[in-house]
Amino acid sequence: MQRERDHLVAIVDILQEISASLHFVDILQTIARKLGEAFGLDRCAIFLSGAHNEVRLVASYEDPSIRNLVVDLERYPELKRAFDSGETVFIPDAVTDPTLKSIKATLDMRNVRSIIVVPIRWQGTVIGAIFLRTDRDAEPFSDADVRFCQVVASLTAKSLRNAHRFEALLRDQKDTTETQRKAELQRIALIAFVRRLLARYARSDDHVWAETLLPKASDEELERLVTVAMQVIDEESKA
Repeated sequence: MQRERDHLVAIVDILQEISASLHFVDILQTIARKLGEAFGLDRCAIFLSGAHNEVRLVASYEDPSIRNLVVDLERYPELKRAFDSGETVFIPDAVTDPTLKSIKATLDMRNVRSIIVVPIRWQGTVIGAIFLRTDRDAEPFSDADVRFCQVVASLTAKSLRNAHRFEALLRDQKDTTETQRKAELQRIALIAFVRRLLARYARSDDHVWAETLLPKASDEELERLVTVAMQVIDEESKA
């Protein structure tokens, strides 16, 4: 009962903290920290898949300064299994597990006991994984702990989706602003060109003399049209 209570408290804490941020790096670091604190872990890390089948360490409980580090999956067979199969990998006793025979010496040196690796799924695709590990002196993971980690992985996927949408919206707004600024500069350049062209043409003696040939009614109509045009431009600029 106490273990389940701790799980619920941890989930509430995670939801409260990640709701305050829409940046995926901060969200992942918060989740890694909360899981590490909840279990008293030897290690808790979150990995995301990248281009060319790369896997990157993007958040770490034991060393928060580590960000965006490419990892060799051959050194982490349990992590590779989770990415390849899309299934949760639960190893109650790492030292005796036959799938980790190739890295047994490393596990002995680091005093590893239990390992959980939960895939993070988005639209049916594995986009990352949460990696948890305890040392030999800690309480081993249970089936309830596995289910709890799967819930956290689901929350992580939803948080990443929201962060992705938010960052995409920011990019769209930036692109729109840049497009508007470019269009405004084009209008300014066009107006400057026409103004200078007309100013130079208007200074010629031929043009000054030619305007005297216009009847008074035409001259007044031109003035009226110019006034109307300026009013329209002024109103459009306000909109």
